[in-house]
Amino acid sequence: MTNSGDDHVKVLFRYHSNVLDEVTVETMWAIKVDEKNGIYKLDSIPFYGPEIASDDEFFAEYDESEEMITYRKTTKYSGNSIVLVSISNDEINKEEIREDFKTLNCVSEGLNDYYFSMEILATTDYSMIKNRLEQYETQGLIDYAEPCLSEKHRSDLNNQNTEKFK
Repeated sequence: MTNSGDDHVKVLFRYHSNVLDEVTVETMWAIKVDEKNGIYKLDSIPFYGPEIASDDEFFAEYDESEEMITYRKTTKYSGNSIVLVSISNDEINKEEIREDFKTLNCVSEGLNDYYFSMEILATTDYSMIKNRLEQYETQGLIDYAEPCLSEKHRSDLNNQNTEKFK
């Protein structure tokens, strides 16, 4: 995902992370969509839970105090979602869990031996991913958070719940 070519730029995101319960600063790669008007498309997977997902478009501008291009607001949602996963069992290899989700079309980026951030594409039925997350959580292997769940993926879960009661 991340690329430092001429069409990419690093953007600073400053936000309150519900995961860390503090103001957090994260820099991520973005693709220049309309640089003159400050429109970029996120080309990274966020780690700490801002309410933005990969491929979302956003407005950013140069901030004198930050001394770099800084995120201001999301302008167009991609339908992608971000899920944060923390390994809660020392005997589990994070890479095995990541590989399992990769088979479900979920790309992820690892932060350390116990934590990774996962992208769920808009085209993926989130109910399958949610079921797998819940299985791992019930087994005491992971904890997870859904800081940026798209309307499409919320709808997937609502449809699954509706089907259960038919």
